[in-house]
Amino acid sequence: MATQPRAWQRMLSGRRLDLLDPTPVDIEIEDIAHGLAFVARWNGQTAGDFAYSVAEHSLLVEQLFSRIAPKAPVKWRLAALLHDAPEYVIGDMISPVKSAVGPDYGALDDRLSAAIHIRFGLPAAVPKTVKRQIKKADKISAWMEATQIAGFSEAEATKFFGRPDKAVMEGLEISLRPPVEVRQAYLERHEALITLL
Repeated sequence: MATQPRAWQRMLSGRRLDLLDPTPVDIEIEDIAHGLAFVARWNGQTAGDFAYSVAEHSLLVEQLFSRIAPKAPVKWRLAALLHDAPEYVIGDMISPVKSAVGPDYGALDDRLSAAIHIRFGLPAAVPKTVKRQIKKADKISAWMEATQIAGFSEAEATKFFGRPDKAVMEGLEISLRPPVEVRQAYLERHEALITLL
C-alpha cells in the first residue's frame, strides 16, 4: 500500500500546518514573520548586502495601501500587511514561475490566505474593491523595488508594473535590513494594527 506524500510542514512554533487543508488554529504570526523575513523577493537577484524579503515588501505595501486608501478601516490595512503571508510556507515565486505552475498554485495560495485571514479576524476573502487597492499598492512596490534594487530602468519597470503615482511614493525608499530586524518590524506592525481593530 502506497503512503500518501507528506503535505504538512512543522513550524518553529511547533504547529503542524497542513498545506492541503490549512486551519486557522495552526497559524501563528511569529511563524509568518519569521518565514517572510527569510524569503527573498526577486529570487534574491537584488543589490545590497541583505536579500529584500517578502516581510519588508509587505511592510511597504501596507504603507502604500494606507496612502492610496487613507480612510480604509484598519482591518484592510492588516489585510495589506498579510497580502503575501502564504509565502511563509510556499515561498515567493516570480510571476513567470506561477504561470508555469498553473492554477494549482492559485488554489493553494487561496486556501492559505483564507485560513490566515480567519486566524486574525478578517473575512476569508477580501472584498474585490479592497483587493484591487492592495494590488495597486503591490504594483507600486514592485515598481519601486525594480528600479531601486533589481536593476530595471524606469521605462522597463513601467512596462511591467504600470506608471506609479509619484505622490504615493513620496518619502519612501526601499530598505534592506537583516532578517531579524525585518522580522521584528513585521511583528510590531502586526501588533499595532491588531491593537487598533
